[in-house]
Amino acid sequence: MKIIMFSVRDDEEAAIREWEQKNGVQVTINRHELDAESVKLAQGYDGIVIQQRNRISDPIIYETLEAFGLKQLTSRTAGFDMIDIDQATAHGLVVTNVPAYSPNSVAELAVTQAMRLIRNLSLFDERGRQQDYRWSGLMAREIRSLTVGVIGAGRIGGTAARLFKALGATVIANDVVERDDLSDVLTYVSKEELLRQADIVTLHVPLMESTTKLIDTDALALMKQDAFLINASRGPVVDTDALITALQNKKIAGAAVDTLTGEEHFFNQDLRGEEIPNEQLQTLRAMPNVLITPHIGFYTNLAVQNMVEISLNDVLTILKTGKSEHQVNKVAVKN
Repeated sequence: MKIIMFSVRDDEEAAIREWEQKNGVQVTINRHELDAESVKLAQGYDGIVIQQRNRISDPIIYETLEAFGLKQLTSRTAGFDMIDIDQATAHGLVVTNVPAYSPNSVAELAVTQAMRLIRNLSLFDERGRQQDYRWSGLMAREIRSLTVGVIGAGRIGGTAARLFKALGATVIANDVVERDDLSDVLTYVSKEELLRQADIVTLHVPLMESTTKLIDTDALALMKQDAFLINASRGPVVDTDALITALQNKKIAGAAVDTLTGEEHFFNQDLRGEEIPNEQLQTLRAMPNVLITPHIGFYTNLAVQNMVEISLNDVLTILKTGKSEHQVNKVAVKN
C-alpha cells in the first residue's frame, strides 16, 4: 500500500515517518499543492492526503484521481472548503477532514489574543518602541469582570469557553446545536443578544454558506463600542471591509485575526522587502489596536502530530472498510 501526501512541511516529516514505520505503509511526501499539474504525481498510489488553502476546482483534478483508481481525498485540516464536494462525490471520492486535531491549540490562541487585547499590550508595545513608558490612558480590564461571547461552541469553541470560564469570565454562546455538557460553563443566547452583551466576541465556526460574512456591518453595529472581536475560524466568516470600517469609526475597540479572506496570497510567506499584496491587510497592519497572526491557531506540536496521524489513519480505514467517521460527503466506495 502506498500513500502520497501533498504540501508537506518540514515540521510534519517526523510524524509522517513515525506513522509510516508503525503501520508498514509507504508514504511519499512532496511540497506541491494539489492542482491540475501536480495531480499527475498521484498515479500509482492507493491513498492521497492534502493540506492547502487554494481551492481545488478544476474538474481535471477529480477526473484524474478517479482515473488513477483513488477512492478518497483526505485533508489533514479541520476546514475542507478548498475541496469541491460535489465534484469529489461525483467521481466516487470519500472526502474526510480532521475535525478535532487539538481543540486546545486554537482555543488557547483565542484566549491569548483576548488577554493581549484587554491588557492593551499591543498599544504598550507601540509606546515602548517610541521609548514612551507611560501607562496613562491605557488602563486594562480584568477578564473576570467581562462577558465573553463564543459564536460556535463546538469542539474548539467549547474548549475556549471552558478556558475563559476558568479565568473567571462570564461566558455566553450561540450555536445551532446546544450542548448539555457545557451547561455549567455557559449560557446560550441568540446571536444578536450575544453581540450586544459580550465584551469579547470570539468566532469558532466552520466556513459554509450560512457562516460566510456572519460578522458583517449589521453584526458589528450591535457590538459594544469597547468590545473586541477575535476571529480564529476562517477568514470569510468576517466581512473584512465592514470590520475595517467599524475599527476606523471606533464602533468597536479592537480585533485579533488569525485568518483573513485571501490569506493564501500572503500568510505563511516571506514578504520582507516586498509590497504587501493585499490592501485590507495593509490597512489592518497600520492599526495599533489590531492583532494579526498568520493562521497559526493550529500550529502546535500536538496538533501537527495529530493532523498527520488522524489523516493517515483515515486513509487506511477507507481503503479497508470504504468509510470513515470523519467523512463529510456521501460516497459508497466500491472495492
